Amino acid sequence: MPSDRPTAGDRTAVNTAPAPPAPPPARLTLLFALACGSAVANVYFAQPLLVTLGRQFSLGPGLLGAIVTVTQLGYAAGLLLLVPLGDLVDRRRLITLQLGLLAAALLAVALAPGTTALLTALAAVGALAVVTQTMVAAAAQLTAPAFRGRVVGGVTSGVVTGILLARTVAGAIADLAGWRAVYLLSALVTATLAMLLRRALPAQRPPATAMPYRRLPASTLRLFARHRLLRVRGTLALLVFAAFSTLWSSVAQPLSSPPWSLTHTAIGAFGLAGAAGAAAAGAAGRWNDRGLAQRTTGTALVLLTVSWLPLALTRQSLWALAAGAVLLDFAVQAVHVTNQSLIYAVHPDAGSRIIGGYMVFYSAGSALGALGSSLAYAKAGWTGVSALGAAFSCAALLLWATTRRPAPPA
Repeated sequence: MPSDRPTAGDRTAVNTAPAPPAPPPARLTLLFALACGSAVANVYFAQPLLVTLGRQFSLGPGLLGAIVTVTQLGYAAGLLLLVPLGDLVDRRRLITLQLGLLAAALLAVALAPGTTALLTALAAVGALAVVTQTMVAAAAQLTAPAFRGRVVGGVTSGVVTGILLARTVAGAIADLAGWRAVYLLSALVTATLAMLLRRALPAQRPPATAMPYRRLPASTLRLFARHRLLRVRGTLALLVFAAFSTLWSSVAQPLSSPPWSLTHTAIGAFGLAGAAGAAAAGAAGRWNDRGLAQRTTGTALVLLTVSWLPLALTRQSLWALAAGAVLLDFAVQAVHVTNQSLIYAVHPDAGSRIIGGYMVFYSAGSALGALGSSLAYAKAGWTGVSALGAAFSCAALLLWATTRRPAPPA
């Protein structure tokens, strides 16, 4: 099976500066993982709360996906406008500033008096939660290529854990103290992490560049136009996260309705069924370091497609939902970590722009899945949602099968 290392054409502008000799200290990697998990969790807190938010703000079933979609659109804007700053300014200052602003946006969500204020604040939360990608790029820059897969995998394990715990924590806190308490507590945690990272991070000014900020977004587009690997891996991200969002943006509706009628806590707890995703993140990083990126991707996409067979039985069996969630989360995170490890190697000097551009595909897929699943559920129930998720998964598998061999030299 061919390796998915960047081809000769993809390495034309790779940084030749000496790489760091070893991974960053374990305590810094752990802090990165905690902060990334906390930041990305804010994007997913609303998922087990959708029915409650819909009732409070008078949103019908077909519009519940707008709560997730507006957050993802904010995330996409942040990826294009904020993440590229990591290639231009000191990442320590950028990370701590974004975390501080994220804490303020979370407070605004908690205090939102109406629908417009809620959606505006959620868009700001999405835009500022991209600090996660700035931290991933910082961890990659601090790490030698030989260790990069495992370090990125370790940090991404924190991201996966944050995504999973977001649903569980949000559901439990909402049952105890109401949905607003979820965002108040997160604002406090985010502000605390900003202070800890300011003390722990080394000054990390990127290499000097003559490129002004206004040219960074256009530079990101040129990188993706130039390198086939970035386009392929970005499109894979769009499709697998569309499948991921199709499940998690709509599953609260059948679980909160008869015959299950579960509480917020019980709905959120199903996120833990996908805990295998955290294991996938670390394992996929190690497999990538061994040159098994293509094999990892193909296997994961087969599992993703198969996962929709048990997921389609959610109304009949909660065990089927749990089994399908394990398969789906494992597959999505394995592809995600493999993608990030590969794309960073294309041009390390532009690491923030590349990861930011890649995550635009991720965010677009998440928004597409959220909106599509809400419409599918309103028109065809859980059967329509399952068909949509399976379609996204099959499309990703087909794309991988037709692009897995390197493109011939131009």
